[in-house]
Amino acid sequence: MRRIYFLLPDVDVARKVVDELLLARISDDHIHVIAKEGTAMADLPEASLAQKSDVIPAMERGIAVGGATGLLAGVVAVTFPPAGLVLGGGAVLAIALAGTGFGAIMSTMIGVSVPNTRHKQFEEAVDAGQILMLVDVPKDRVDEIEDMVKQHHPEVDIEGTEPTIPVFP
Repeated sequence: MRRIYFLLPDVDVARKVVDELLLARISDDHIHVIAKEGTAMADLPEASLAQKSDVIPAMERGIAVGGATGLLAGVVAVTFPPAGLVLGGGAVLAIALAGTGFGAIMSTMIGVSVPNTRHKQFEEAVDAGQILMLVDVPKDRVDEIEDMVKQHHPEVDIEGTEPTIPVFP
């Protein structure tokens, strides 16, 4: 899947583009709209917290750092065990997994409160009243969808395509 970024001038154009995407068999689960707070978007598929915040990249970093820290702590615990305690490979694994889980939870809590860094370049446009639309499409349909939107709505700015998107947001 690829994520295409569109900047639309207003809500009316966004509704028309969403309708055309639905007719092109793009599920509304794959269409995400971000607008300035207070914009009436009654029937537009609003972006979820996963798309608006930096939760996914933060969780990825937390898993990596927490896992590495847990692994290091496990190796240290096995090398220098507390008095009277015998630790083995299972302890290293358990401590590494605990570190991974702890890192994922803590970094996710932080990432929820941080705006998505990939959308930073669109902040001014959204604050000015434009609509940011994220559309997740199969990679073989990217050109087709971009051409369709360009053809029917020349006022829409196609801002590029993200090379890959996370599987779960």
